[in-house]
Amino acid sequence: MIHYAEEELKSKIGNTFSPDIFDVIIVGGGLAGLTAAILLSKNDKKILLLEKKEYPFHKVCGEYISNEILPFLQSIGFDPFFYDAAKISKLRISTPAGKNIYAGLDLGGFGLSRFVLDTALYELAKKNGADILTKTKVTDIHLRNDHFEVETKDGMKHRAKLVIGSYGKRDVLDKKLHRHFVQTHTGYMGIKYHVKLNYPVDEVGLDNFENGYCGIVKIEDDKYNLCYLYKRNLKVQFKNPHELEENVLFKNPVIKNIFSQANFISEEPEAINEISFAPKKLIEEHILMCGDSAGLITPLCGNGMSMAIHAAKLLSENILESGILEKKIISIENRKQLEEEYKHAWKKHFSNRLFWGRTIQSFFGNPTLTGFALNSIHALRPLESFLIRKTHGQVV
Repeated sequence: MIHYAEEELKSKIGNTFSPDIFDVIIVGGGLAGLTAAILLSKNDKKILLLEKKEYPFHKVCGEYISNEILPFLQSIGFDPFFYDAAKISKLRISTPAGKNIYAGLDLGGFGLSRFVLDTALYELAKKNGADILTKTKVTDIHLRNDHFEVETKDGMKHRAKLVIGSYGKRDVLDKKLHRHFVQTHTGYMGIKYHVKLNYPVDEVGLDNFENGYCGIVKIEDDKYNLCYLYKRNLKVQFKNPHELEENVLFKNPVIKNIFSQANFISEEPEAINEISFAPKKLIEEHILMCGDSAGLITPLCGNGMSMAIHAAKLLSENILESGILEKKIISIENRKQLEEEYKHAWKKHFSNRLFWGRTIQSFFGNPTLTGFALNSIHALRPLESFLIRKTHGQVV
């Protein structure tokens, strides 16, 4: 099987259709998309991944990953500690009033920036034989008889037997597919900074404030990730994140202290708006959704990053075990069978922890309720351990 460097692949493309029909086209090169590309290409499948940005790039993300996914990452050739990932074993949560509560993390985790992590997985996918086009925005996807046509902003069409949608939380494709969640304005926004700070290297912090919460964790080198989620109050508007921080976040003295001591590597943060935590369908017009494109992943369900990687592993295994790519013509019945197997696996592994993540998140954001809930949970240590276990998965 011939695989092409990115510039070679672009030079081969004709006026409208690219010359090859791929086994799978993956739309989006985040954690889920890259993991699927690595696994499928490693098994000699012809893979094309289309990513709208160019590596390396930053993403709004907590950048803490549970160790549940560590053995799997190492098994595919990625060791985060080679990239100076921080080892995390402790959890600190503060109430909106600034009272700290501490707990141990049974599995633990590691901190590593998406700037480093995604780029390393991108290089690994290429090494395994995946064809990847960056700076390539997908505008539409159609199932034509027995294959998909994937259209890009430059007017090209790429063809494949299967398509995986792993393009993130919100995209123009969601509107094209008439996905229900894009019709609703959520008000949620995410802000991320990288900072230098005197803070424990083995602790992930989660600090609550009215209508949101802020996380801090050590990443590679001497840097920390400082990231928060905020649900806008329509009655109160702020000109910029700094004004929001001064008037809302800093009411929690712990957050104010962290920000005041931090040395910000860049003044302007990464930002994302209209984040939706509404349920999403795993399958849309026979497109197999994965990662943030696929379903509700709340920030408090343990770890969205590990879930995205795990989901891509499940989907890739379902595809390979089904034998569907060996067929010259894939019928709708074949597609539906694969889709049901994927939905069953996804529900088995994630539905329970998502339930507990949603339940815990419902307490966050309200100063009185959050303080009461956290103090009560901490007073009942068995309940505290139970909730930590319920929002984290088993080792993959």
